[in-house]
Amino acid sequence: MSKILRTDPNPILSSAVEYHGFVYTAGITADDASKDVSGQTAEILARIDALLETHGTDKTRLLTAQIWLKHITDRPALNALWTAWLPEGGAPARACVQAELADPRLLVEIMVTACK
Repeated sequence: MSKILRTDPNPILSSAVEYHGFVYTAGITADDASKDVSGQTAEILARIDALLETHGTDKTRLLTAQIWLKHITDRPALNALWTAWLPEGGAPARACVQAELADPRLLVEIMVTACK
């Protein structure tokens, strides 16, 4: 049987799960919910970088991304940081939708899948 590696597991979720050379992150949110959408997005992208590094990969190996925004009108601000963060020519398949998030102070949540 192939080994499943879980990062920071708790009774509800793991921050990331690695299986067969693929890394799946949970929906990542900002720790500091007082920040605006740009501040929250920057924090999330840094957390994704750290999670991927923990599993021996990085954003150049992204396959998919799912993004939830509290206000879809924040999409341009998110995209400005997102496109600057992505490696040139390395955009994953992506969905971006408006959604009500678990904490009303959260403005953005991002989940990615990468390969090693």
